[in-house]
Amino acid sequence: MRLGMAAGRHFTQGDRRHTVVIGKDTRLSGYMLEPALTAGFVSMGMDVILVGPIPTPGVAMLTRSMRCDIGVMISASHNPYEDNGIKLFGPDGYKLSDEIEIEIERLMSEGMDGARAPSERLGRAKRLDDAQGRYIEYAKSTFPRGLRLDGLKIVVDCANGAAYKVAPTVFWELGAEVISIGVTPDGFNINKSCGSLHPDQLCGLVKEHGAHIGLALDGDADRVMFCDEHGKVIDGDQVLALIAAHWQKTQQLEGGAVVATVMSNLGLERYLKKLNLPLVRTKVGDRYVVEYMRQSGCNLGGEQSGHIIMGQHATTGDGVIAALQVLAALVSAGRPASETLRLFEPVPQLLKNVRLAQGASAETVLQREAVRQAIEASEQRLNGRGRLLIRKSGTEPLIRVMAEGDDAGEVTSVVDHVIDAIKQAAA
Repeated sequence: MRLGMAAGRHFTQGDRRHTVVIGKDTRLSGYMLEPALTAGFVSMGMDVILVGPIPTPGVAMLTRSMRCDIGVMISASHNPYEDNGIKLFGPDGYKLSDEIEIEIERLMSEGMDGARAPSERLGRAKRLDDAQGRYIEYAKSTFPRGLRLDGLKIVVDCANGAAYKVAPTVFWELGAEVISIGVTPDGFNINKSCGSLHPDQLCGLVKEHGAHIGLALDGDADRVMFCDEHGKVIDGDQVLALIAAHWQKTQQLEGGAVVATVMSNLGLERYLKKLNLPLVRTKVGDRYVVEYMRQSGCNLGGEQSGHIIMGQHATTGDGVIAALQVLAALVSAGRPASETLRLFEPVPQLLKNVRLAQGASAETVLQREAVRQAIEASEQRLNGRGRLLIRKSGTEPLIRVMAEGDDAGEVTSVVDHVIDAIKQAAA
């Protein structure tokens, strides 16, 4: 409630009526957070539009199309149902900057009794019944005109999340034969053994049904992973390569580069180099990819984990729209997914996590002399043949260690060496 009050205070300007749209995924705790946020916004004199379960990019789209002052998505994305989170969008449909979020946090810590609206200026809340239909039509409008998905059999895993209704409908209305899984949310099963982080069931069903391709969304449907007709997983790096090559050929690519994060595979960078396209890397997080895209004028970016941002279509990662671009390429090429979506051979890459004890500081552990020496020695070992990345998780008490290079054995050895040093320092 205090977050709603603080965000409402930050975005309220003048005496006009202000509006906020609130969407959510299928977690049980959404029933608790939604009315609390609503109370906060209403107390500041803002009208609230409730849209229920809808993908995160749907909230961003509605924020812009309905001329709202704020968009709110209640979701913890790919996390299990016990977790939840709140994503805020500005009136332009983009996620808020770090600076604005810090300002809202400052307002939360202040007393806001004097800032609340007087009785006669309290806001109202109402439900928007056709929100899902609006998003479905918007997503379909990004699919190439004159093209259909007739004859294509696809398996769609909606992770028992926000897209459990809209995603199968989009692909079916464009002509595909759709086999849906992860479409029976009960408040507890979002992302549970399904979705983009758990594609095993998807891969098995693609082979079982003889489908042409499978796709898996995460809990709030802002990311997507694929598998080909053989049940082999295809990640976001291959999707970026596919779209980049197509857009460069059709002169749709803007900014002269593709934007990704430090996690993207070296194989993608080498592939784009052959196309005379640099790969610009940002910090992990689609918000940082979007931030650089806006600064540089690039219109294509994303993450290996399946966030794909296409500037002319959306202001944030959109799993459904990204899937439509991939399906369009598949239909146009007339070749199987195993060929169409495998444009480069990824170099061996290994990621391992070290979970820290309650209260332990990742910064302190990484500053220990033994850890620093292990990292420095590993970087020297990979020099010219690969790279090492160490980072702390933004959502969990984890330190992530990733290495990649042409020699798989060397990559494994480097990661294990650094992991051992971190574990000893954290003990």
